Amino acid sequence: MEYNHKEIEAKWQKIWAEEQTFKAEDHSKLPKYYVLDMFPYPSGAGLHVGHPLGYIASDIYARYKRHKGFNVLHPMGYDSFGLPAEQYAIQTGQHPRTTTEKNIARYREQLDKIGFSFDWSREVRTTNPDYYRWTQWIFKQFFNAWYNTSADKAEKIETLISHFEASGTDGLTAAYTEELSFTADEWKAFDEKKKSDVLLNYRLAYRSESMVNWCPELGTVLANDEVKDGVSERGGFPVVQKKMMQWSMRISAYAQRLLDGLETIDWSTALKESQRNWIGRSEGASLSFNINNSALSIEVFTTRPDTIFGVSFMTLAPEHEYVDQITTDEYKDAVAAYKTKAAKRSERDRMADVKTISGQFTGAYAEHPFSGDLIPIWIGDYVLASYGTGAVMAVPGHDSRDWAFAKHFDLPIKEVVAGGNIAEAAHEAKDGTIVNSDFISGMVVADAIKAVSDKAKEMGIGEAKINYRLRDAIFGRQRYWGEPIPVYYENGIPKLMDDADLPLNLPEVDKYLPTEDGEPPLARAAPSNSPKGGEHGSWGGETPYETTTMPGWAGSSWYFLRYMDAHNENEFVSKEAVEYWGNVDLYIGGSEHATGHLLYARFWHKFFADMGLVNTQEPFQKLINQGMITGNSAFIYRLEIGSKSKEIFYSSDLQDSSPSKLKSLIKEQLDLDYNQEFFDGYGYSRLHIDISKLKNETIVDTDSLKESEAFKNALFLKNGVGNFVCEREVEKMSKSKYNVVNPDDVIHQYGADVLRMYEMFLGPLEQSKPWNTQGLSGVNGFFKKLWKLYQNGVSDEKATEGELKTLHTCIKKVNEDIENFSFNTSVSAFMICVNELNEAKCNKRSILEPLAILVSPFAPHIAEELWSILGHEGISREAFPQHEEKFLVESTKNYPVSFNGKMRFTMALPLDMGKDDIEKAVMDHEKTAGYIEGKNIRKVIIVPGKIINIVVG
Repeated sequence: MEYNHKEIEAKWQKIWAEEQTFKAEDHSKLPKYYVLDMFPYPSGAGLHVGHPLGYIASDIYARYKRHKGFNVLHPMGYDSFGLPAEQYAIQTGQHPRTTTEKNIARYREQLDKIGFSFDWSREVRTTNPDYYRWTQWIFKQFFNAWYNTSADKAEKIETLISHFEASGTDGLTAAYTEELSFTADEWKAFDEKKKSDVLLNYRLAYRSESMVNWCPELGTVLANDEVKDGVSERGGFPVVQKKMMQWSMRISAYAQRLLDGLETIDWSTALKESQRNWIGRSEGASLSFNINNSALSIEVFTTRPDTIFGVSFMTLAPEHEYVDQITTDEYKDAVAAYKTKAAKRSERDRMADVKTISGQFTGAYAEHPFSGDLIPIWIGDYVLASYGTGAVMAVPGHDSRDWAFAKHFDLPIKEVVAGGNIAEAAHEAKDGTIVNSDFISGMVVADAIKAVSDKAKEMGIGEAKINYRLRDAIFGRQRYWGEPIPVYYENGIPKLMDDADLPLNLPEVDKYLPTEDGEPPLARAAPSNSPKGGEHGSWGGETPYETTTMPGWAGSSWYFLRYMDAHNENEFVSKEAVEYWGNVDLYIGGSEHATGHLLYARFWHKFFADMGLVNTQEPFQKLINQGMITGNSAFIYRLEIGSKSKEIFYSSDLQDSSPSKLKSLIKEQLDLDYNQEFFDGYGYSRLHIDISKLKNETIVDTDSLKESEAFKNALFLKNGVGNFVCEREVEKMSKSKYNVVNPDDVIHQYGADVLRMYEMFLGPLEQSKPWNTQGLSGVNGFFKKLWKLYQNGVSDEKATEGELKTLHTCIKKVNEDIENFSFNTSVSAFMICVNELNEAKCNKRSILEPLAILVSPFAPHIAEELWSILGHEGISREAFPQHEEKFLVESTKNYPVSFNGKMRFTMALPLDMGKDDIEKAVMDHEKTAGYIEGKNIRKVIIVPGKIINIVVG
């Protein structure tokens, strides 16, 4: 009987679904293990073969752990809020929920076909009100909390209010937006609005004026990782820097804890380093520079206070709050123009661009805090308002960017650390002797840093300080498709909705665009959409709801906790569930989330720990970033010849042809005659074509290609009578590159088990590797051989030593490989094992039963079917095989027997046989007589376990 993958896979997928085979127990005497995949966003394009790579790896491990006797939680759901669905809604008028649900249905269909062992009973979707009700509740907890820096943890806001009532700000140690000072009596005298504003200065979820990435076309604020090269990642629309009132979350209060926590988790060095760099801890000093002829002063943070006497100018971020106030009339127009230009570049682009030098003098001067010298104040977009204080004390002699700026604008460069040649480049060494620096001259750098910090503190103009690059996270988005923020405004004061009124549902609107006044789309909602008759806020009216929605990362920052207790209507997760499941034991997903989702989820989890809601400090104990499966794109060349009226594409093997040859071929094949002058100005462009339009690896099916709208009028120029060939190149697999391979097609032809096994076989999990459809046939051949082993009747005979060795070698290898996530070498071990067992014509039950279990995590459908052929039911929780060392120990040696140094035959002899017995066995062998006949045996050389050599003459 042949293996019919379509029938067998459909059969077992149906059984698993009906019997809920992979449903995890909420409480069990078994040890727990929590395997999680990063929350997928269900795009309209569905899955391509690159998407399941991480899911297959996590599924193998989840199945393996069930075999090992664990109660495994392996859930799946959807991070279903997102800009793509909203953009589609804007273009078509279709509600984004309709699009999202359609996409989810498509994802679910594809995921089921691959045979994942997900516990679908716990599925969550961020767009469901019964889920985002709890995301709204979590927001309320952040709003009602502050960060006590002495206790190094978050506390309820009531404890802060109590401190204000007793002592004002005296003795307060808190994370804040702006340093405030007031007495207890002053606090008590504040009206409700003033108290609200003061508390917002300390709340972990707060509203303030912030610099944001504003995308007018999308009508929303974008996170830094949603902006590339000054345009939105989605749509490629211009993004500008703009100040807006925004909800934010005070992640900066957790900066050091986020750094320290990295030492306690099993993540890759590269991933940890990404977070360390993003958090950006710097030790240095805070110093104040008074502005000449002004009551204002500028605070700067520097990691090199030892270079203070090398300051020759200051640079402010174009968005710095003092720029407009200090700019003189002479420079106002130039400064305004520069600010407009800088606003068009994202912070990420400004940080990355080290080559472009630009700036503008403000006409203002600062006073050196020690010497009193006047220092010109410039603005430059290499300084960011969101980092440090948005101001830099420029020391061009010892900082490369400052040096380039000073050279460009002909500003003074002074040496204050000996050892370099500042005429040629900045001397950035962090050791050496200080020179030309007043009271610190002659000191080494380390001593000078301390001396300047101490002196600044003594003079009241600064102090030693630790700074972090990590900025607070913008939380509001001016868009429709997101979680409503459960806040309403009474006389301009933000107030929280009652828990009983949650969820605040996403209302219906007439359009998914901002209003004519620039308000977010939720401002379009009719008052009739308000719950409880507007008793605690309404869409419109005197107590309006907040009209921005939460960012995409809100729902994904805690979803892993909801999986533990998915149907709890009274709590976002129960203490009992948290105590049992603890945290995620294995998390698999892409490295692109290193400084987005992973950082936010760690931040929220630490906050939950502070509030006593979870019992661990880190959400994800072990994390693996799977590599990328790349596609093999296909390109053809289009001839660009002025204002041509014809679309001429030429075969890639003509790329190096001369203009005269191309002209000749065009006349010959296409009957077009371009004069030479017109033709001399030709060029070319390279275009992707859909890989489904290829006949084989490089030959293009031009008839099929012409069926596409983009090529319906195309003319194809070939190299003589040859084929029209394309150029191939490995790229990221993407719909936009037309190199996508649909897993449905692979499953239809070969089956899900072949897809699963092949993706693991491509290479190490954490490395990128190219997809090659032709490689599927090799894995398919392996399954045919595996199936064949079980088709000739099963024998209860005792297995031979060779069969046991083959099996137990494979068992040992696969156990080790799964524990090390080396799935590709496991596949190789299976192939070797099955080949050897087929050669031995093995049909022994004692071999075939453990082999079926061994294969099960990788190829669950065929394993289930083979298990049933063996007379059993349900393989998923059978004990995983363990190797026995005795079967791997060699008991015999296949000796090469040589005569006069030439190997003539081999003999299998026991390894423990002595020299005399070996010699006797060789002499008794029938082949020996032929080699020694008529000759004298001069010497017999025997090294037990190695060689046998008989010298004759």
